[in-house]
Amino acid sequence: MEDKITIINLIENTEGVANAVYAHGLSFYVKTQKHKLLLDLGPSFETIQNAKLLGIDLSEVDTVILSHGHYDHSGGILPFAKENDKALIYMQKTAVNDYYADDGEDAPERFRYIGIDKKIADLPNVRFVDKDLVIDDELELFTIKNRSHELPFTNKKLLVKENGGFRRDDFGHEHFLVIRQNEKTILISGCAHNGILSILDEFEKRYSKAPDLVISGFHLMKKTDYIESEIEEIENIAKELMKYPTRFVTCHCTGEKAFEVMKNIMGDRLEYVHSGQKIDCI
Repeated sequence: MEDKITIINLIENTEGVANAVYAHGLSFYVKTQKHKLLLDLGPSFETIQNAKLLGIDLSEVDTVILSHGHYDHSGGILPFAKENDKALIYMQKTAVNDYYADDGEDAPERFRYIGIDKKIADLPNVRFVDKDLVIDDELELFTIKNRSHELPFTNKKLLVKENGGFRRDDFGHEHFLVIRQNEKTILISGCAHNGILSILDEFEKRYSKAPDLVISGFHLMKKTDYIESEIEEIENIAKELMKYPTRFVTCHCTGEKAFEVMKNIMGDRLEYVHSGQKIDCI
C-alpha cells in the first residue's frame, strides 16, 4: 500500500488548474491507505465535472463527509449519488435544518436560504451523525460542545429558521474530519464556522497534540470593505495560528484579502489551494 495521502481540491472559489471550474463552494478528494473519500461536494454538478477532468474515478469513492449543512458544500451530492450509490454519506443530523443568510434590509430578498437540498436526506446511503463518530482507525469526526473563542465576525448574519422565526446559527451542524496515517494527523474543516482557534483547542483537548496539517476555510470573507477591528481580528487569528507546530492550507471562504493579511504574518506556514490543485501532503 502507498504510504502517502493524496488530497486534491475538486472545486473552490478561485481559478487553479486549466479548464477546472471555479465557483463559490468547496470539495476535496482524499485517498488514504484504506479509503477514497470526498470532503464536501461543492455547490453543483460542476464538482463532478472537475473530478472527471482531474482523472478521479468517483465510482471508487467509499465515503463522503458533509462538513456542515450549507448549499455550497452539498450541491454536488445528488449528482454524485447518480454516479455512485454505494458510498456512505456522513452528516450531522442537524445538517438538514433550515439555514439562512441575512442579506440586509436593502436586499431584494433579505433572508436567503443557504441550506442543503432536502432530497439529500432521503438517500439510502446517508448516515446521520449525532455529535462525534469514530469511523475506523483512520477516520474520525468530532464536534465542539463549548467554544473557547467567540465566533468569527463574519458569522453574525448566518441564521437558522425555527418555529417561524430566526435565531443566530450556533453551528452545531458542523463537524471536522481527522485523518490518521503513519503517525501523522490531518485535520480538515469545510469553513471553520465555529472558529479555527476553537477547533484547534478542541483538537488538542481530545488528542493531546496539535495536527500536523490543517486544511480549512477560515470564514473571514466579506463582500464589503473590512473595518479596522475586523482586520485586527484577522491578524490576531494569524498570530495565534503561528503558535502551533502545524502547516496550514486554506481556501474558499477565507477570502483573498483576509488571506493576504494572514500570509503577511504567517509566511510559508500558510498556503492557498485553488480549484483543481493538489496539496503536497505529509
